[in-house]
Amino acid sequence: MDDLAPTPLTAGEHGETGEPRVPYRLFALKDRDTFLVADAFGDVLGAADGLFHDDTRLLSRLRLLIGGRPPDLLSASVSQDNVFFTSHSTNQTLPSLGGASAPHGAIHIERKRFLWAERLYERLRFVNYSRDMVILPVALEYDADFHDMFEVRGSKRKARGRVLPAELNGRSVHFAYQGLDELRRDSVIAFSEPPGRLTPQRAEFMFMLTPETHFDLYLEVGPVPDHPPTRERWRAAAARARIDMRGRRRRGARLKSSGRLFNDWLEKSRADLALLTTEFETGPYPYAGIPWFSTPFGRDAIITAWQVLWIEPRLAKGVLGYLAEHQAEEVSAFRDSAPGKIMHETRKGEMTRLGELPFGRYYGGVDTTPLFVALACAYAERTGDLAFIDGLWDALRAAVAWIEQFGDSDGDGLIDYARGADTGLSNQNWKDSEDSVFHADGKFPEGPIAVVEVQGYAFAAFKGMADLARRRGETADAERWAAKAEHLRTMVEERFWMEDKGFYAMAVDGHGKPCRVRGSNPGHLLFCGLPSPERAAKVADTLLSAAFNNGFGVRTLAEGEPRFNPMSYHNGSVWPHDTAICAMGLARYGHRDGVVRMTSGLFETAAHYEMRLPELFCGFPRQPGEPPVAYPVACLPQAWAAGSAFMMLQACLGITVDGWAGEIRIQEPRLPIGIDSLSIENLGVGDRLTDLAFEHVGRHVTVQGGRRSTVPILTRC
Repeated sequence: MDDLAPTPLTAGEHGETGEPRVPYRLFALKDRDTFLVADAFGDVLGAADGLFHDDTRLLSRLRLLIGGRPPDLLSASVSQDNVFFTSHSTNQTLPSLGGASAPHGAIHIERKRFLWAERLYERLRFVNYSRDMVILPVALEYDADFHDMFEVRGSKRKARGRVLPAELNGRSVHFAYQGLDELRRDSVIAFSEPPGRLTPQRAEFMFMLTPETHFDLYLEVGPVPDHPPTRERWRAAAARARIDMRGRRRRGARLKSSGRLFNDWLEKSRADLALLTTEFETGPYPYAGIPWFSTPFGRDAIITAWQVLWIEPRLAKGVLGYLAEHQAEEVSAFRDSAPGKIMHETRKGEMTRLGELPFGRYYGGVDTTPLFVALACAYAERTGDLAFIDGLWDALRAAVAWIEQFGDSDGDGLIDYARGADTGLSNQNWKDSEDSVFHADGKFPEGPIAVVEVQGYAFAAFKGMADLARRRGETADAERWAAKAEHLRTMVEERFWMEDKGFYAMAVDGHGKPCRVRGSNPGHLLFCGLPSPERAAKVADTLLSAAFNNGFGVRTLAEGEPRFNPMSYHNGSVWPHDTAICAMGLARYGHRDGVVRMTSGLFETAAHYEMRLPELFCGFPRQPGEPPVAYPVACLPQAWAAGSAFMMLQACLGITVDGWAGEIRIQEPRLPIGIDSLSIENLGVGDRLTDLAFEHVGRHVTVQGGRRSTVPILTRC
């Protein structure tokens, strides 16, 4: 996402024994611009976790103690719909406090929480399974440091605002911070019961539990004081949160296969997209990922929307509308902006408001603008919605003008980048870590740098705009853009192709010298349809070879290349979205059997992560019976990782929707390994809905219309 590398979450301590709290993993909840990251106990320990709102941490500590010690963990999970987090634990042996002492395992503790309307709602339920009355000492430790997200990620600041003294009010603690940006930020922790002892960092309770009974303690954390927490408030907010999530999950066509676990993968992926999607006036918009990127990103949202375009085009419409509203209008080296350029990311925290970092609204992505145009063209082809395109036309023309006037900074005919200021991103393609582009000797190239996949995006943008211009009757522009697309195709074939490697170079540097390194980048060229069939076949063979395919997905860098490191961020790791784009490219050129194998690899990866694909994982070769090796600070969930399931399935099925003709086209369909049948319900084509049924019959896959089959289906097996 950007080259401010995420800081790993340090373990913290388990009680006072010094035991590390590993391998307890992190769990995330989100609602609009509020999200929470906590460990399996439900605790926040103040490392990379916490409750965040608008890129500010409102809760940096929340820790439960029973009898002065942490409970023993039983299990933890997030519900299938991503609304509730639940942690189950039990007590360690409790001291005698005037009654029978509770032995280990006598008390069941359930922490259940959710987010709704900028507030954290939590219920702590204590159940006494012993035959004696138990006096249960409970303590909650808490704090609010109001750190900016970039501080949490490791950025150092010369000065901070002022944390105000905490205010105690019987059942609540009110924290506040006066920022250097003149904004006051507040955080209020409130309890349903008055604590026996309340301090600015600790609330202590003493509950009397009779045998086989339970007691509930409710707490809320929000930016403003509200009514005291109650059971009724908790239930009412929980119902609203679940209803809202149910509506978001039901958007688009429904998919169901003969495989139970495969269905779980699709449903969890849909739930993750629903969790990360925020509703704006322009429509739904998927935030990139939790915890580091829970904010609008341009590139990520475009690719996520493209991944699900075939089943849910409204997401693309919302993304295009939002990005058009935030299109750059001025030249700024600090923000890497120029008229017509599309936003890379936006932030709301104190550091970006003050200009300490450029990411308040930052445009340092060379690929986002051509991807924006290409998605608009793909949306039009999918839906036939020319009215929306007409309303977007000025933004599209401005974006194309940026590609033509600013995208090629040195006039060599290739789209390139060089950051405008030292605070910006050094690499501005999707592999934007500072060491992701290099020469065969491992040295970093001098800019401006033209990476190969961006040429493919620009090719698709020019080609698509030529088609839209023809439909609008703008013949001269159509011919000009079509000529630019073909010229760019010729340039790529001449300047990036490495005949001795049968592959495209990763990039061309500012001196016109190719970076003769094999990365996954050319898979994106296949996705855009730029290479000749002969060269595409060679690229496909290489991407499917063991040098790239580690058995779970496509590595970002081939094994054996300089700087290859399977544990790195971009130089040998596996990113599911990158694999999915490569798979769509392979399918475009007819390599569908390879796509089926790759789909199986990603599905098995998801199975190891409780049916949720992470942002990335390590690129070590697959070993029999062993799971993929996790990348320690990968976002989970991540939008374009979740969307990968649907792009992989589309690549298998060979399905496209022609919105102009109002028909569905299916070419050489395959079903994923182990799946005998798959149905698609409520697939929108124009103003009609249709159903499809795919089924294995012998060695072939047949396609039939379902109970709703009003749309023409053209099949080529």
